[in-house]
Amino acid sequence: MIVIGLTGGIASGKSTAAQHLFELGAHVIDADLLGHRAYAPDTDAYRAVIATFGEDVVAEDGRIDRKALASQVFGKPDELEKLTGIVWPEIRRLAEREIEDQRSKNPGGVTVLEAAVLLEAGWETSVDEVWVVLVDRKTAIERTMARDGLDSEAVERRIDSQLSNDERVGKADVVIDNSNDLASLTAQLDAEWKRIANRQVAL
Repeated sequence: MIVIGLTGGIASGKSTAAQHLFELGAHVIDADLLGHRAYAPDTDAYRAVIATFGEDVVAEDGRIDRKALASQVFGKPDELEKLTGIVWPEIRRLAEREIEDQRSKNPGGVTVLEAAVLLEAGWETSVDEVWVVLVDRKTAIERTMARDGLDSEAVERRIDSQLSNDERVGKADVVIDNSNDLASLTAQLDAEWKRIANRQVAL
């Protein structure tokens, strides 16, 4: 089985890329969904979050109130580091468990781990190839403003808080340029899919 780590910055189109890879036959693991599971009640991460940030982050239904938690770490790098130190290892554990499950079920298949923080969290060691979806800064700003209703200054702050495109490219095995249209994106993905399919045959 080949495991692809798919990542990219804000509005890069990595979710669109993941969907296309799914349609081509890949099993896709969405790290955002695993992030929700990481906060589930009665897990080690759940208890650690409450111990670190207090009962104020617990909603009435007993679950972690993600908005309340976000307000405690927003703009506070030290607090954010505490949170990621709790949650990122749990997401990785869940992802690796699903990868191993797929490896036993479909040893000749392809699994994609879609994760915005793949490189920041150091998860590239859990995958065979790192695919980075890139979009130029201007396009990322325009797409995010249209999608999220934010002003350009707010979007630029979000972009500046992430790795730069150059940093991502430096760690990438495959770079997918999504600055153009959907047809261009899917053509690049199709070409890479064909390459790894040939690699699987060789194996």
